[in-house]
Amino acid sequence: MTRYRVLALVVGTLLVLLVVGMVLKYGPTDEPALAGIVAPVHGLLYMVYLVISYDLWRRTGWTLGRMVLIVFGGVIPFMTFFVERKVVREARALETANATA
Repeated sequence: MTRYRVLALVVGTLLVLLVVGMVLKYGPTDEPALAGIVAPVHGLLYMVYLVISYDLWRRTGWTLGRMVLIVFGGVIPFMTFFVERKVVREARALETANATA
């Protein structure tokens, strides 16, 4: 779960930086540098995020809808932080329930 949590926070932060970069690139300033740097890094780490998210989803046995929510967390700005918090809380609750059973 730690892998997912760290990667979700990094991907979420890069996504916010990418949005800022896109505003700078296509806005009145026409500064493409930030978007040009952040976009490939976010894209690469998002692919790793998908693999880690799939692994977490498979281990927990959650529904497909939950996996879709986790996937959208990496492409909708600021949603990553809320989804990460919810997923970690529910995964820990599931882990605790399985440990006591």
